[in-house]
Amino acid sequence: MKAEDLIERDSVFSHLRVAVFVDMQNIYYGSKNALKKKVDFRKLLEVGVRGRKLVRAIAYLVDLDRVNQDSFIYVLKSIGYEIKLKEPKKFYNWDRVEYKADWDMGIAIDAIAITENGKADVVVIMSGDGDFVDLINYLKAKGIKVEVVSFKSITAKEIIQAANEYVDLEEIGEFISLKE
Repeated sequence: MKAEDLIERDSVFSHLRVAVFVDMQNIYYGSKNALKKKVDFRKLLEVGVRGRKLVRAIAYLVDLDRVNQDSFIYVLKSIGYEIKLKEPKKFYNWDRVEYKADWDMGIAIDAIAITENGKADVVVIMSGDGDFVDLINYLKAKGIKVEVVSFKSITAKEIIQAANEYVDLEEIGEFISLKE
């Protein structure tokens, strides 16, 4: 399916309210490390919204000590994303330090809160993380349409199966300007 067809098809649903949740570590680093590509986050948001009414777009980032993300955050905000940052927790594993800072619970809580107060008809989860299956099933049981947008080659099959709709960014790569 071409991106243009995807957007045109959803224009008949322009009355629907959409909330977009981007697991930035999964999308950004997944595309960069696994696919050796970069994503145009403006076009990515267009893929999530597809002509419907955007209620909220939240990008979840990890605040890395040695990485200056200021310009990246500025660009995301200028596009329309709300930014949420989390500091990683340190864990000591024998002779090395490991860091963990996933946003699974934060995304789940935000998605439930936005839908329970009636602000969104559709939730778009931009992540390939299989941990979101329970969230998807919960939202679907409440009558919320759940769409997953990710790179299929690095996505858990369970999340694809659980979603009402799945969009493979690898299929529409030319639209979101994947660059090496």
